[in-house]
Amino acid sequence: MGSGTPSFLGLLCALLTLRPGSGFYLPGLAPVSFCPVNIQLFVNRLDSIESVLPYEYDFFDFCKDDQEKRPSENLGQVLFGERIETSPYKFSFMKTETCAKVCTKSYDVSKQEERTKLEFLKKGMQLNYQHHWIVDNMPVTWCYTVEDNQKYCNPGFPIGCYVDGNGHPKDACVINAQFNEKNTFYVFNHVDITITYHSGEGEGWTGARLVAATLEPRSYKHEDENKPVCEGEPMSIPGITNSNVKITYSYSVTFTKNNNIKWASRWDYILVSMPHTNIQWFSIMNSLVIVLFLSGMVAMIMLRTLHKDIARYNQEEAQEESGWKQVHGDVFRPPRNGMVLSVFLGQGAQIFIMTFITLFLACLGFLSPANRGALMTCAVVLWVLLGTPAGYVSARMYKTFGGEKWKTNVLLTALLCPGIIFADFFVMNLILWVEGSSAAIPFGTLVAVLALWFGISVPLTFVGAYFGFKKQHPVRTNQIPRQIPEQSFFTKPLPGIIMGGILPFGCIFIQLFFILNTKEQHSILGQNSGRKSKCFHRPLVKAGTYVWILN
Repeated sequence: MGSGTPSFLGLLCALLTLRPGSGFYLPGLAPVSFCPVNIQLFVNRLDSIESVLPYEYDFFDFCKDDQEKRPSENLGQVLFGERIETSPYKFSFMKTETCAKVCTKSYDVSKQEERTKLEFLKKGMQLNYQHHWIVDNMPVTWCYTVEDNQKYCNPGFPIGCYVDGNGHPKDACVINAQFNEKNTFYVFNHVDITITYHSGEGEGWTGARLVAATLEPRSYKHEDENKPVCEGEPMSIPGITNSNVKITYSYSVTFTKNNNIKWASRWDYILVSMPHTNIQWFSIMNSLVIVLFLSGMVAMIMLRTLHKDIARYNQEEAQEESGWKQVHGDVFRPPRNGMVLSVFLGQGAQIFIMTFITLFLACLGFLSPANRGALMTCAVVLWVLLGTPAGYVSARMYKTFGGEKWKTNVLLTALLCPGIIFADFFVMNLILWVEGSSAAIPFGTLVAVLALWFGISVPLTFVGAYFGFKKQHPVRTNQIPRQIPEQSFFTKPLPGIIMGGILPFGCIFIQLFFILNTKEQHSILGQNSGRKSKCFHRPLVKAGTYVWILN
């Protein structure tokens, strides 16, 4: 076995394996050792911070793979809109390539179809759409120096850049002084790829493991498409194009050995360059302790007050009732919208348990960053399987309120909130489908989600409701409601909600900001290419702890 200590679960599964000599590894966490064979480079969807619509790689009319294949995608990947496919950039391990041609794209502006493709490519450069390439489950990163000489590694690189009519370079155009023509687009039609590997010399395994993949985007105007020369003027496209355009795509690849970087630490160079995505664990724990401490203080004060009141009432039986004892027969009186409240409580319990279990598994490292879409898949599956707690909580609360329409309660618990979300999701999906975005969910996936909802979640909600309706009413209420005196301004619902929510909101807002900010970095995940070399080797490794950054 490789480096890392197997967990108890891993040992148990290994013992249950029937075939002698077979090994166990956590999916997506095992390294691949390469021999001098072809390396497959994958491409993912293109996105931009200036646009909400991602697009597939082929939508921009780039070079295509003649034998295009799409790896199998899980539910989470499809829901996230991941569109991974093989690329035409193919090279052999340890074989250096210099200015190798990929393909040539020609655009005849007199033809409407080709002119439309060219205009869409220019629009992509103007909106700074980014490539996302993957090799051996690793993102191919573009590393450059930013302020304070800090090295930043971007998991994507732009398809090009734009210099506006005033001569101001936008986005990546600032990296080259040759990008200086007004109202001009510059295409990054060449990439210098550098692959760093760790050899197995003296470590008990053969081959080499990829530990880093970086590139430098370039722009070259290849005069001879059959013999490209990676030097000279950049590939420019005028903002107002009246002549035909021909773009030749090329690449160079080099290999570098670095045995100081272990395979298990190959994500570090990306994570170190992203200090803004680190979760402030100390701040989160500090806020959690403060909330628990204050909540405990309030609970102790209330319990102590109630204990004194009960002792005083027991000693003086003849004393007139006052304080909380006057309303003990009214506190469990059914609210005006008890049905809706119970339904929301049931759905809230389902989502809360789902979120807690998902985060717990993520913190333990079971949701590996190498397994794309694992976080979303886990959340969806858990939500489907947690229909029983939703039905139980909703039914018990509704029974507490004295409700009798139990069938309506169960159906609303199973269908109301998910139905609203699914309807909204379906409408947005239609819009994405019309726009041709890769974020549009296929019809088959929608059917699968509906099957999980009605086939598993709804029956489990009925099971939970069956046990919830068996509970009895905890306290009897007075037949005649007690008259409520006129309330002060600060005791009314809206001021009470605002004042009571300031403390928890102030404690969790910053933490949620960091968590959600790191959640958006899921695009730097790799995708397992599934290629096995002749010296294929998969030892067991320890689960990573980068799930927040990478998932």
